Amino acid sequence: MSARRPLLTATAAGTLLCALWFVPSANATAEAEKDEAAAGKAAAASSEEHLSLADTGSVDTTPYLIGGTAFLGVGAGFVAFSMRRARLA
Repeated sequence: MSARRPLLTATAAGTLLCALWFVPSANATAEAEKDEAAAGKAAAASSEEHLSLADTGSVDTTPYLIGGTAFLGVGAGFVAFSMRRARLA
């Protein structure tokens, strides 16, 4: 049974990496800019300041911080559990 563990771990890691390969990337552009560019209305004046979505501060990062902290806690719990299990064996 112990010979199968590395194979199962490698299979799970490979499956996760393949699944993440197909996750679409996000672009930091505002929806209004896309619509204007598509309609051909995007004629920017040289005196206008160009702001991207990241510059406006309109993105709420609270869910990402909570989710990241939760996943970090779960990962730390798994590491602690595996260390404790290794000592008992």
